[in-house]
Amino acid sequence: MNSGRQLTEELAHDWTATRYLYLARHGEASPDESRLTDNGRRQALLLGERLRRSPLSAVHHGPLPRAEQTARLICEQLDNVPVQPSELAGDYIPYLPEREELPPESADAMLDRLSQFPAEERESGPELAREALARFAGPVDGDEPRHELIVTHNFLIGWLVRAALDAPEWRWMGLNHANAALTVVRYAPGRPASVLFYNDTGHLPLELRWTGFPPELHL
Repeated sequence: MNSGRQLTEELAHDWTATRYLYLARHGEASPDESRLTDNGRRQALLLGERLRRSPLSAVHHGPLPRAEQTARLICEQLDNVPVQPSELAGDYIPYLPEREELPPESADAMLDRLSQFPAEERESGPELAREALARFAGPVDGDEPRHELIVTHNFLIGWLVRAALDAPEWRWMGLNHANAALTVVRYAPGRPASVLFYNDTGHLPLELRWTGFPPELHL
């Protein structure tokens, strides 16, 4: 016989379905970040072409122009997929670590880097990040799988991926995502989250890959 806990889990699974969360960083932006460059527009259109075969039900994007423009160019390649702005998909610091959480050899450099970001991003970011996990991560209600895309920024992608891997909260740092690259996380009922692939740029020609990365990480 099933234990009470097993029965509860089975009943819960009857009302939840798998979520496939697609994560994309915006296309390459102009130096003032007010718009996409020509390369950024090409990246967005090519990502849209790749996603045309995916059963997406919604596209969410952050409020900044580079994310909104990327999302709309992607949606031009899709069939009637709604696009929705979301503050939770914005650009912010998702978690501020304490010194003792960090590796001793790199703690000073990491904390110094975080201190250079605007106070608003550092102060409001952690609460937004918690809300983003509650909104976008985990299985979905109902009995049909859901496929959703978030067009966002490097930090939030790192935060959601580190959560999927059950890594320490500070470990969103050090995860770099190229412009218009694609990551997909699967949240299946009763199973750990699974990162199906990360930072995939297979839809981009060589000259459009690795933008947004430090030069030393161009591989």
